[in-house]
Amino acid sequence: MCEQDVFIDDDLEEGMPLIGDEFPCVEVQTTLGEITLPDDYEGKWFVLFSHPADFTPVCTTEFVAFQKRYEDFRKLNCDLVGLSIDQVFSHIKWLEWIKANLKIEIEFPVIADSTGEIADLLGLIHPGKGTNTVRAVFIVDPTGIVRAILYYPQELGRNMDEILRMVKGLQVADENEVAMPANWPNNELVGEGVIIPPATDVKTAEERVKEYDCFDWWFCHKKI
Repeated sequence: MCEQDVFIDDDLEEGMPLIGDEFPCVEVQTTLGEITLPDDYEGKWFVLFSHPADFTPVCTTEFVAFQKRYEDFRKLNCDLVGLSIDQVFSHIKWLEWIKANLKIEIEFPVIADSTGEIADLLGLIHPGKGTNTVRAVFIVDPTGIVRAILYYPQELGRNMDEILRMVKGLQVADENEVAMPANWPNNELVGEGVIIPPATDVKTAEERVKEYDCFDWWFCHKKI
């Protein structure tokens, strides 16, 4: 739990969290009750994503798309958490509408940030769009560290398969101490292979080309 008995930790420095920062400790109201981020997801990955508003077409397509992939995220030990500057009863009514009209039940929690405090803390307010939140994505690892951040304009719906790929890629990178090539696992040069970190001394550089498949000593790859 957050140490302070406040909605947001007042000791946090101003400015949105960056990649590599600890996700700020916040206590929030959601459609599934109160939760504390990132504490309640300790030991798990989670994706926090914001949407501009309830009862809007693009946001509705995004929620359906996230829900259809929810089991794939959970197989990666990763949960989903939505957020917008709407009151919780608006969230509940919207999710009821989605279930009744689109036959999709949204199972993950949606934060009701009616005061806008979380949006301000995370830098989610869309410039020139009043109080609407941008389509932001924070990928947070099991230790509460922000590992990736995505921002989309209001006009562009997100690609959930890319977000799923990012979570999987980060996990593979962590587990194998490698890097992921472009379009992994369908890279144009190395297919589903992964990139070996470049050598930092002459001896290692010479050994790399014997141990792995390499285009050169600084560009080696392997299958996992």
